[in-house]
Amino acid sequence: MHDTYVGMASLVERLHRQFLELIKVEFEELRVRDINNFNIGDAVMTVSELTSRGCYLGSNVSYNVKKMVENGYLSHERSVHDRRTIHVPLTEKGTKLCDRLRMMHQRHVEMLKSQTAISDEDLQSAATTLRRLDRFLDRVAEVDAPSRTAAARRLC
Repeated sequence: MHDTYVGMASLVERLHRQFLELIKVEFEELRVRDINNFNIGDAVMTVSELTSRGCYLGSNVSYNVKKMVENGYLSHERSVHDRRTIHVPLTEKGTKLCDRLRMMHQRHVEMLKSQTAISDEDLQSAATTLRRLDRFLDRVAEVDAPSRTAAARRLC
């Protein structure tokens, strides 16, 4: 199980890089060069939600949002209820780009159906397993922190 667990993490990372590369190619075909990724979709979210939903890593969310606002893909609106909260809805330009990415996803789904033996049930099963692993890793990060701290103290 150890090798499968570690291998799964490497595979997920590799799949993610390949997926981002496909988005990059799509952007190049559209001659979109002013952003390097677009993980938002059409939901209106706050900047902190972009991080918590996994759209961006915490370390680069501010930079990416700033660039997307500067280049007209997002707008930057303060909440009327809490001035500290900033909402980042898509602009018309951002919506058009999102629509193009949906078309790319649909092309990929059609290719999956016609060129592989991967079924919708296979994808659903994989997604279920990955969600379980995601929840497990969230719990491990919380539960294992005291053990790591104690081990670090013993090393010092």
